[in-house]
Amino acid sequence: MRRGIAATALVASFALAATACGGDDSGSDNSSGPVTITWWDTSNATNEAPTYQALVKQFEAANKDVKVKYVNVPFDQAQNKFDTAAGASGAPDVLRSEVGWTPAFAKKGYFLPLDGTDALKDQSKFKSNLLEQAKYEGKTYGVPLVTDTLALVYNKALFAKAGITTAPKTWDELKTAAATVKDKTGVDGYWGSTQAYYAQSFLYGEGADTVDAKAKKITVASPAAKKAYGTWLGLFDGKGLHKADTTADAYAHIQDAFVNGKVAAIVQGPWEITNFYKGSAFKDKANLGIATVPAGSTGKAGAPTGGHNLSVYAGSDKAHQAAALKFVNFMTSAASQSAIAQKNSTLPTRDDAYTAAVKADPGIAGYQTVLSAAQPRPALPEYSSLWGPLDTELPKIAGGKETLDKGLGNAELAIAKLVPDFSK
Repeated sequence: MRRGIAATALVASFALAATACGGDDSGSDNSSGPVTITWWDTSNATNEAPTYQALVKQFEAANKDVKVKYVNVPFDQAQNKFDTAAGASGAPDVLRSEVGWTPAFAKKGYFLPLDGTDALKDQSKFKSNLLEQAKYEGKTYGVPLVTDTLALVYNKALFAKAGITTAPKTWDELKTAAATVKDKTGVDGYWGSTQAYYAQSFLYGEGADTVDAKAKKITVASPAAKKAYGTWLGLFDGKGLHKADTTADAYAHIQDAFVNGKVAAIVQGPWEITNFYKGSAFKDKANLGIATVPAGSTGKAGAPTGGHNLSVYAGSDKAHQAAALKFVNFMTSAASQSAIAQKNSTLPTRDDAYTAAVKADPGIAGYQTVLSAAQPRPALPEYSSLWGPLDTELPKIAGGKETLDKGLGNAELAIAKLVPDFSK
């Protein structure tokens, strides 16, 4: 899980900070030579990074006046590393910023406003809701590079063996389908996650959220939220419903079971498309079913909008900023996004990048159909950090170590410390 969740690692690396432009004395400021900019890429080093490295070479070949120092930074460390580096005036010129980080770093003054710059030459081509998610206080601080959301992914063959012809549209239908799959195939029908990001869809299904950003109110323990989390909790107990995995390796356990046909359905994002295809259950890519996450009692279905923006460090000098803006424009172009999608099976952020070749990937085509149900995050700098307290409490609740009321009460208290000007 790399794109949809803000990092929480606490250890910063000063060695990486030293590679950034602020501490780089490689001669890039020599007016007779090319400007060297540093890019921190937070993509998966094995599955995705090679595609980005190839595009860097293409950019350098077409722009002899710019060199790009590529650094792959583990996603779960990048937020804190950049925060440390920027605070010391030594951040990279360009950061692949998770959408939740963008307003937080913009608030601190670490990102350059991009409106009217070379980076946003093609502004009208991008999906408008994704540009809105890259804004803070009316200014745009990131150019959307890839987007994502969650979907109900399922094994079509197992569903067909159980006589299920359409994907469940509600959580109740999913429970029924899970029991049927268990009866007919012997494997569990559904395995849910205890992570807060994955539980967010249950909140949306009840018209709720962790906070009401406009009203500046904490709503994680509201009646609607309690109902949502009650539904979430109920999907860990019953025929065909896998019990909650509260171990540190839960994500890997769930993913491995799904790709190898040991569970019929999970909720997952498009960042795992390439890994789905590596599993024994999806050697035939057409066996992968993708549907909107089930709806709650309000009839609403939705999942958080995730993804990554490319943002430019405000502390760089003018020459480095100009080069960085040119680089961002290249990397987010329709041609680049199309190439990234075809190699990495990620979702483009602009409509003209969804070419026939891109949509030939059934994973991308399937996730594209559920994007309309994705719900953008509010432009609240602290928003992504609000999942932290829930990531502490939800496993305890799912594991039976504390009650739902107690856990949500604890989360409410912790969230209050993150947004002290919000009421309960």
